Amino acid sequence: VHLAESGGDSVQSGGSLRLSCTVSAGTYSSYCMAWFRQFPGKEREGVASIETDGRSTYVDSVKGRFTISLDNTKNTLYLQMDNLKPEDTAKYYCTARTFPNTGLVCPPIHLQITTWFSSWGQGTQVNVSS
Repeated sequence: VHLAESGGDSVQSGGSLRLSCTVSAGTYSSYCMAWFRQFPGKEREGVASIETDGRSTYVDSVKGRFTISLDNTKNTLYLQMDNLKPEDTAKYYCTARTFPNTGLVCPPIHLQITTWFSSWGQGTQVNVSS
């Protein structure tokens, strides 16, 4: 799986950004895709995920402000970020796990660990000023 993020920028508090991630994974029938972020000096942490049945999961700090979506026709994963706060400043990474058959689901702790995902993009920087 090859992933490439874009869309990071510098915005003021309360602003919006949409991050994009092109996903090159060949043919797959089920998936778990996610966005993580990393603060300087900290471990990468999960933000949101989406899986084959359309179910999305968000960490509490972004619920109601961020929306994850996947456009299968464009093989692109998005993260719409609204009402951004200075504490959202971080480098954002997309990640994905795909499976050629049906049945792959995001495990319960998939946003709490990084080791379940094996493919990562290079990241895109988001800076939010107050």
